[in-house]
Amino acid sequence: MQKNNPSVAYFSMEFGLNSDFKIYAGGLGILAGDFLKAAKDNNLPVIGVGIKWKQGYVEQHIDSKQRIVDSFYNNEYDFLKDTGVKVNIKIRDRDVICKVWKVDCFDNSDLYLLDTDLPENADRWITGQLYGWFEEERIAQEMILGIGGVRALRALNKNIDIYHFNEGHAVFAGFELIREKKERGYNPYDAWNESRKQIVFTTHTPVFEGNEFHGLNVLEYMGAFNNLDRYLVREIGGEPFNMTAAGLKLSRKSNAVSSMHGRIANDMWKFVDRRSEIISITNGVHIPTWGDDELIGEYRNDKEIWSYHMNNKIKLINSIRLDTGVKLNKDKLLMGFARRAAPYKRADLVFTYENRIEPFLESGDVQIVISTKAHPLDFDGKEIIKHILSMQNKYPQSVVFLENYNMRKAMLLTRGVDVWLNNPRVTKEACGTSGMKAAINGVLNLSTLDGWWPEACWDEVTGWQIGGGFVSENKDIQDKHDADSLYEVLINKVINTYYNDPEKWREMMSASIRGILDRFSADRMIKEYYEKLYK
Repeated sequence: MQKNNPSVAYFSMEFGLNSDFKIYAGGLGILAGDFLKAAKDNNLPVIGVGIKWKQGYVEQHIDSKQRIVDSFYNNEYDFLKDTGVKVNIKIRDRDVICKVWKVDCFDNSDLYLLDTDLPENADRWITGQLYGWFEEERIAQEMILGIGGVRALRALNKNIDIYHFNEGHAVFAGFELIREKKERGYNPYDAWNESRKQIVFTTHTPVFEGNEFHGLNVLEYMGAFNNLDRYLVREIGGEPFNMTAAGLKLSRKSNAVSSMHGRIANDMWKFVDRRSEIISITNGVHIPTWGDDELIGEYRNDKEIWSYHMNNKIKLINSIRLDTGVKLNKDKLLMGFARRAAPYKRADLVFTYENRIEPFLESGDVQIVISTKAHPLDFDGKEIIKHILSMQNKYPQSVVFLENYNMRKAMLLTRGVDVWLNNPRVTKEACGTSGMKAAINGVLNLSTLDGWWPEACWDEVTGWQIGGGFVSENKDIQDKHDADSLYEVLINKVINTYYNDPEKWREMMSASIRGILDRFSADRMIKEYYEKLYK
């Protein structure tokens, strides 16, 4: 890489740096955390800008009557450094003061977090819950991140070349950059064009309805226009205001997060006039965080890795026993699934036709551990969890649900299971990095051809594919097709190989690591950002 790399401010609603630092919800935050760590490892000038969430994301537990209980707790952290900086944002025509904290640990690049939980604020609640409450609260949070984030960088005397918006949550930072230039005498359109030269944008959500929209009236009422003209705001984001379209029109260049997602995103947003080009930069994972150093070291030295995998499997089984009382069998096939309980991810697809999986669950030849969490208002996601719990009740020695999914559980699972199950409806998953974390530890992927997997899947060599890339607009047809394929591959290939051809299984483990370790690392990812997006 060239010297004098541009300095980057990386704006994200969440950062997953450590399981106990509760300012993340899921994959978007884990990616942001890995991004900062990779910047630090490679000595690249990246600053993170986020929010200090007092209650973080929902804590979700299952009570004694198997009801899903959502809880929120106040968190305090003794490792945050008070920068002494405060900035002011006008929200609903009221001054809101934001304190700026610096995160000085976890081996990440500088991360600054904004906090409204101050005695002088009537609106202390704004930075309370990540993705909590309703529309006005969300807009207020995004104003803090975007407008407040730029003002914090100014107050900290940070010289920034590139403003990188990780998803549409940060687009109000673009409004602030335009406002600054207007105050220096630019006309509004020149201010917009000049600001675009400084902004890049990452889009994640390939489901149009999953992108965020707001009415112009509520944005104006909240103060999000930030002294910009209503017509200019409408030209940037449309009416209703589309946060993703705004990100595409505020930036000089944008990226999707896998090759397949790049094709989908360009088609999905082709109607947006004067949007930036969308290139593909496939996500990667931070190897020192997610990889087993000993196992990877033995692999690099061309040594056997099975015993190291079994150590990880036993660690996972022991942790499950402590958490649930269930003792799984280390010699039996163990499949894992862990991610958000979004319906398109289909956490319970393997139970679609119970009669086909039942013999293997009854015998214990297939053990399944699932950890997931639903947003408090995602009632479809909660129904999926209830279905999984019902299967756990029926097959208590073969099906385990781990409540309150978090980074710690993700680390145990992506190292300790034998097979990583990933079955989103094709075209709905932008990337999906959990499978990368499993693969670098020799855990074999069993996945639909969505997100990153088409770039890495060599069927029956690095893992297995489900469904052949089949896509249907009819969810019932899609789910039936994929469930049938899942059972066929699981029974005839995965189970058969595990029990009858252990030599091939171990060869596949090594092939998985070999094909994925460097190609899907956060080091490769951040270097591509510098080469393709920032220069």
